[in-house]
Amino acid sequence: MPDESASRRPLKSRTTAWAGFFSRAMLRMGLTPNTVSLLGIVCAAVAGGAALMAPHSGHAWAFWLLAAAGIQLRLFCNMMDGLLAVEGGLKSATGDLFNEIPDRIDDAFILVPLGYAGGTDWSIALGWAAMGGAVLTAYIRALGASLTGRHDFCGPMAKPHRMFAVTVGCLSMMTIDIMNVKALPLMLWCLVIVNAGIVITCWRRTAHLTAALTQTKKS
Repeated sequence: MPDESASRRPLKSRTTAWAGFFSRAMLRMGLTPNTVSLLGIVCAAVAGGAALMAPHSGHAWAFWLLAAAGIQLRLFCNMMDGLLAVEGGLKSATGDLFNEIPDRIDDAFILVPLGYAGGTDWSIALGWAAMGGAVLTAYIRALGASLTGRHDFCGPMAKPHRMFAVTVGCLSMMTIDIMNVKALPLMLWCLVIVNAGIVITCWRRTAHLTAALTQTKKS
């Protein structure tokens, strides 16, 4: 039997009382892991839409706050679908598909709009690059799992790290709007950091996979 823990991202929040409370509540509501995964797409779409609206609104701070909330709710859904599947005993034959494919859609719905919200050609390019890089980090992880049986969730810019970085970026944009500070390209620099971290993450995961395959061949 495959090791279930090897395919799950290690999250301390998974064992907290509040996570248990919400997972039990979702079970009572009859929600399935696949449904929660799809709800994550809705949260990501709300986040991306809010980010796109922010530069064109007289109340940009509210849209940046909504974007940050949507990003965190996306992560919440990503955690809860796993809790319902494993701890809740609702793992299904299509669970892996609903675990991976919506994640890639979520990244696109969040990272690309943030690039456009940055308002410059560079930020737009970096938003698209971050989306492509997010897919690449997941591809290397999945490829490694197919070859070694274990998923490598290392960072410094794995999914939770990316979402933390862009949440901070959204809250920073909210803050400068409230303070009426203009011409600070915070989202541009946020995306620079995300992309740099993604490059390092891809390199580290590839290096780890290379070492594991080399060690397997030697043994």
